[in-house]
Amino acid sequence: MLRRVSRDTLVVLAVMAGAAAAVRPDDLRLAFGVLGGGALMALGAWAIRSGVGAIGADGTAPGRTWALVKYFTRHAILAVAAYGMMVRLHLDPLGMLLGVSSLVVAAAVEALRSFRGAS
Repeated sequence: MLRRVSRDTLVVLAVMAGAAAAVRPDDLRLAFGVLGGGALMALGAWAIRSGVGAIGADGTAPGRTWALVKYFTRHAILAVAAYGMMVRLHLDPLGMLLGVSSLVVAAAVEALRSFRGAS
């Protein structure tokens, strides 16, 4: 299921970026913003996966303080990356928001698939 959601996320990103390029063909900052938001979403998913992977089988995290430092450092890097994309690369913030939300759209599609399959 996670592979399908990952694949669907890439499809949603491609469709959104294509639609953004079609809406504003003379200014591609919106389309690149969608792709930048997708990159931020992937970076955030990596940070969460790494944090969850540090939790042991019994639910405790060895070196809890170090795990928290790594968690907040990864999210600080994510914030700096978003800042850099908006301020230095001049990507459209709305496009970035659309790109970050592509995972939610893909998860909703997967939920609809499983709901249709169950009934």
